[in-house]
Amino acid sequence: MDVDELVATYPRLYHMAEAGSWAGIRQHGLLSTSVLLDLFEIDGDLRTALESARRPESVTITHPVHGTAVVRDQIPLREGPLAQCLVGMTPVEWYRELNRRVFFWLNEGRVGGLLRGQAYRGRPHDVLTIDTASLVAAYEDQITLAPINTGSTIYNPRPRGVGTFLSIADYPFDDWRSRRSRRTAVAELAVLAGVRDIVDYTLVVESRQADAVLETVWRR
Repeated sequence: MDVDELVATYPRLYHMAEAGSWAGIRQHGLLSTSVLLDLFEIDGDLRTALESARRPESVTITHPVHGTAVVRDQIPLREGPLAQCLVGMTPVEWYRELNRRVFFWLNEGRVGGLLRGQAYRGRPHDVLTIDTASLVAAYEDQITLAPINTGSTIYNPRPRGVGTFLSIADYPFDDWRSRRSRRTAVAELAVLAGVRDIVDYTLVVESRQADAVLETVWRR
């Protein structure tokens, strides 16, 4: 896949964050779990639990300088199905691989599906809408694409592991487009380590619950 096609096909990206997290994201950036744990100087058993195992619930971490942040749960990532569908990796390696990245949806329908999911529909979330062109221009070398929801094993979990995360240039877009559609040929875009200057690429932040937009938190 080439960058122009990526941008033309998916002009907006979407990220679902914990409610009330936009202030911290503006300050520190949209960081991967691993980078956030570095920033908050989390180590020992707590670090292992957050970075190398499934998180059944969100965890609030604190720091004397940086305040508080929430490491989101991984409810859709069921352990049994994950072990069965992994290729060339252990579950611990997969958790660490996920925690190295920040994830974006490439169409709003997938965000809506997550917001309406049983685990999330009962509470609000901050949803960021991102300009794809400017983000990709700045972070192309750190971006990977995937054809599946890499953080879910609920419904018919697809194989994943070595080779799931591919660079833009290596992603077989035409192959996936022939199996699905142009709009659904890429399921996820991820950025290694995260996007410290995410505010520069964000168009709007909304508080959403299920199908409802509760308020506009921030707009460019």
